[in-house]
Amino acid sequence: MITILHYKYMKMIIRKCFTAIILFFLCNTGINAQRYLSDMDSSFFIKDTVRPVIKRFENLRITGYIQPQYQVAQSEGAASYSGGNFSAFSKSRFMLRRARVKIDYVMPSKLRYPKALFSFQIDATERGVIVRDMFLKLFETKSNLFSVTAGLFARPFGYEVNLSSAFRETPERGRMSQILMPSERDLGVMLSHEPQDQKRKYSRFKFDIGFFNGQGLAGTTDFDSNKDLIARAVLKPNTKNRIEFSSGISLLRGGWENGTKYVFESGAAANGDKIFTVDSAESNLGDALPRHYYGADAQLKLKHKWGETEWRAEYWFGKQPGTSVSTSNPGTIPQVNGVIAPAYLRQFDGIFLLFLQNIINTRHQLMVKYDWYDPNTKVTAKDIGKPGTNLTAADIKYSTLGLGYTYHINPQTKIVLYYDIVKNETTQLSGHAVDKKDNILTCRLQFRF
Repeated sequence: MITILHYKYMKMIIRKCFTAIILFFLCNTGINAQRYLSDMDSSFFIKDTVRPVIKRFENLRITGYIQPQYQVAQSEGAASYSGGNFSAFSKSRFMLRRARVKIDYVMPSKLRYPKALFSFQIDATERGVIVRDMFLKLFETKSNLFSVTAGLFARPFGYEVNLSSAFRETPERGRMSQILMPSERDLGVMLSHEPQDQKRKYSRFKFDIGFFNGQGLAGTTDFDSNKDLIARAVLKPNTKNRIEFSSGISLLRGGWENGTKYVFESGAAANGDKIFTVDSAESNLGDALPRHYYGADAQLKLKHKWGETEWRAEYWFGKQPGTSVSTSNPGTIPQVNGVIAPAYLRQFDGIFLLFLQNIINTRHQLMVKYDWYDPNTKVTAKDIGKPGTNLTAADIKYSTLGLGYTYHINPQTKIVLYYDIVKNETTQLSGHAVDKKDNILTCRLQFRF
């Protein structure tokens, strides 16, 4: 008798555990990765209908996506912002562009609004494993208007930077995004104003402001005491008569420490040639090199019975510190052969323009994207490489025209065919007198859950 009761008890426990596991995965199957890096999955706050036996899992969400792809470059060893440079003797490759898993745990209040959110995301590819997100977000629960985020998370600057790679239509972000905002994330703290109650008068407005180290994932620790102040104001999508509009403005004020007394800025030689002129005042040593960005973006979408038509535009400009050969944000104080490099200050600008069009139905989508990045707006192509000047390849303007097609097999799976036509300014500089053969064809399969 005892044996029979014991058997029935064990059978009941196994059945409940099995049911819990099945329901847990069913609950997560319909959850998609969040569209914007700084947003939260709203499904957290939908009333749960699962059985009490899995109550301990109801506030846990597991999402992710994988992007295997095949690429062909126009030439061997092509330099590329479409997944990194090609090897010296290769112009084709299979690669795992991204493979990410994200775990979110939310602590809800009695009103089902969030009190706290913990988020952790890793990216595991053939190039290694890296943490992409690790942060805690605390919400005030009296008015449900504010939150504070601390840890490693997305910088609140720009539309393209914050659009998740799981939802972005094009395979990669633009060249300017990758150079000025590498890895999109940084360590810091941020205050946000975002009403959780969508019935509030200003619920469609969101504002973020935060302080960040500045180097992102390029360095393991902050190499100076300067911090970046980043702020963004957003008008969330608003739909009227099948027309949806959204927009935003962004600001970054920061920089990093000058390791020498030399600061080069755009100027003119005695003969009128455009060059970098040097300021060698002793007070420059240890001074903060200005890193100032300004951005504005807008998105317009027309909704049809058979699909959507969408236009996006985003423009950045500002001042970027760097070296004679680079405008990228560094992980350490820039050095050349172990010696701290002099600082170069450049005025830059750039744009992202995107057109999206469904054809036949929502499964088929065409895309056209144009972007440019001009790292030095004070000079033109004919100035670079001119005898007697000190301009370099870091001052060359690049533009990219992208043409693509996406087929959605189902809501979680899609195939993307995309061709990047990259144009560089033709200059008098050796190795940059003609347009480089660096066009890239990308064939990508993506699955997300």
